[in-house]
Formats: sequence, C-alpha cells, structure tokens
Amino acid sequence: MEHVIRFVRADEWPLVKDFRLAALQDPAAPVAFLETHAQAAGRSDEFWQDRALGASEAGSGEVRQFVAVAPDGRWDGSVTVLIERSDAEVRFGETPDVHQAHVVAVFVRPEARGEGLAEALFRAGTDWAWSLGEPRIERVRLYVHESNARAAAVYRRIGFVATGQSVPVPGDPSARELEYAVERPAV
Repeated sequence: MEHVIRFVRADEWPLVKDFRLAALQDPAAPVAFLETHAQAAGRSDEFWQDRALGASEAGSGEVRQFVAVAPDGRWDGSVTVLIERSDAEVRFGETPDVHQAHVVAVFVRPEARGEGLAEALFRAGTDWAWSLGEPRIERVRLYVHESNARAAAVYRRIGFVATGQSVPVPGDPSARELEYAVERPAV
C-alpha cells in the first residue's frame, strides 16, 4: 500500500484526536504512552486544536507531527518530533549538551505494520530535524519502556542505538525508560 508521509495540518485536529485514541487502545499503550485512553478522551476540543496547530507547519517550529496517510485517507502511522535546545529546559530527562530532537508518540496501526511505515515516518522526522538551520540538531533521541521489546527492535532496525542512559517512568519509579539515539550524519 502506498502511503503519503506528511505533516499534520492545523485543521486536522479531529483526526489527531481520533488517531491518538486509537493508539491508546493498542495492547502496548500502557508502556508506550504516558497517558491513558480515558485521560485523552476527556480532553477538550481546544486541547486537540492546540495540539494540531502546534505540530503543524503553522506552529512554533519546535514540534512536528508526521502522519502516514493511506490512499483512502486513513492515518496508519504517526510520530511526533520535539526540538530540545541545549540552552533551554528540556521536556524529558536532563538539559542536553547539544541541540537535539526527541521522537515521541510513535504508533503504527497493527494492520499496517511490516510495510516500512515506521522507517518512513522516522526518516521524515529525522530529515526534518537535520534540515533545521537554527538550531542545528546534532542528534535525535527517543525513550522506550524497558518492557517494550517490540518497539526497541524497530528502533534498532531503523538505526537508533541504546545510549546506556535511562530515566524512571513517570508514575512508576521502579520501571525505566531507555534512551536510544542516532547522531547527525556526516556530510
């Protein structure tokens, strides 16, 4: 199946909401996302409008959500990329030594897995991060729950490498989120 990989548009907030709710119904959701289906379903339309706007080209430029759109218009996959500046407070973990991008909210529908969508979405996200003139992104990272072997295998296949760094899972300090990263390619 041929998919188009692109940014979300600000007016697509109902699709952003519906796709997130679908992702939160996946059996791996409890270890892959930091919110529950009930929490997301209870959010206001204004929340989803702001989220879509912020992740679109019309947003701040610090966040982009990429989607894999099937020929029939269905969204089959998504990743969101957050810019983390070395001179600003970081969203997860410690303030980085270099400007970096952080991949979050990765999801491919079960029926679309095995088609290369995760790789295509990650390529779009990392290409966007590398293309930024300011700040110049030196690495792209993500966190994966220590129990999410399926996701970790996908990230390794795409070229991400475990850094040895980890952080406690919010709400469960006995569990760990493992950091994976890929460095900026040499030109």
